[in-house]
Amino acid sequence: MRILVVEDNDLVADAITRGLAMAGFAVDRASSAERAAMALESEHFDLAVLDIGLPGIDGLNLLRQLRSDGKTLPVMVLTARDTLATKVEALDMGADDFLMKPFEQAELAARCRALIRRANLSTSGQLNLGRVRIDVGGRQLQIDNELVELTGREWLVLECLALHTGRVVSKERLQQAIVSWDQALTPNAVEVYVSRLRSKLADAATIRVVRGLGYRLEEPKAQRSVAQ
Repeated sequence: MRILVVEDNDLVADAITRGLAMAGFAVDRASSAERAAMALESEHFDLAVLDIGLPGIDGLNLLRQLRSDGKTLPVMVLTARDTLATKVEALDMGADDFLMKPFEQAELAARCRALIRRANLSTSGQLNLGRVRIDVGGRQLQIDNELVELTGREWLVLECLALHTGRVVSKERLQQAIVSWDQALTPNAVEVYVSRLRSKLADAATIRVVRGLGYRLEEPKAQRSVAQ
């Protein structure tokens, strides 16, 4: 999943970016509200980690603008302002969670995973698709109760498809899920990862190509018929 970190302090931003990347997220950074707004307008992110004390337009004004524009992107607010009024204001403006600085990287990553699960999946963070069980929180794939090993990017592709099971996910959306701005993919990288996932899923689940639109994760027809 892809996160946009909106933080003007280079040291703090680097630490957050490294911590989230180590936790398995694709992470990009914007150093101002203006740059963040442009990024969120043109590209897809699954969550924003937003500092309140930004230069120019502050984080609360950016949050207000996002919600007034109808954007439902989950937002984790970070701040060094230890006041109840700040927390209440941020939550009333549409923040989904709130974390005080300083904080532990593990807690930030866990809260980010929870917000993304809440926005896309059941609270358990698990998807059962016939013989396949995908545990988003635990980052595990099981087929017939047996663990299947995935590489980091294979998992990110599967995770993106799983969070949109039954719906078409564009190739561009999958690309954005697995790389940040400072990384590059070969033109056929998504096809390579999808092909690898198909081999590992075998006949337990299908990643279907919807020509001209993208890919869709679904249970094989034979399994659906038996279930019915």
